[in-house]
Amino acid sequence: MNKSLSLAHLLQKVLKFVALRPRSRQEILDYLRKKIPKDDSLRKKVLEEIESLGLIDDREFAFWWIEQRATFRPKGKKALLAELKQKGLEENLIKEVINEKVDEFSLAQKLVEKRWPSLKKMPLALRQQKLTGWLVQRGFSWETIKAILDEIFKKK
Repeated sequence: MNKSLSLAHLLQKVLKFVALRPRSRQEILDYLRKKIPKDDSLRKKVLEEIESLGLIDDREFAFWWIEQRATFRPKGKKALLAELKQKGLEENLIKEVINEKVDEFSLAQKLVEKRWPSLKKMPLALRQQKLTGWLVQRGFSWETIKAILDEIFKKK
């Protein structure tokens, strides 16, 4: 197979990969490394083509990722930071987008509202312990957890 066919074929594969959902630059690079393990110049050409089409934007990817998390599997700022770092985004960009987009307190409230009915029959101390552990596992800050617990247990 000559280079031009190879380039066109790879572009088609990457376009299908990107069409499934938005991708970070690092995800696309990792995908290309799997498809083209030895040819750095071909990987670079494919990446340049994808960039020229405007299909790589880590900032937009971060917004999309956070929106998906808020809708389907809410997580706190710490967890989002870790996930987006794993996707290859720069920490400064991640923090900027998280600060702009994430209301950790309201996300935690929604999660607790869903979880609350299953905890109602438990003793108070156990309810607090379960909720705290559950929110910590999902990456919420101690300040948010404390505020949620204060709000809940003042009402109940």
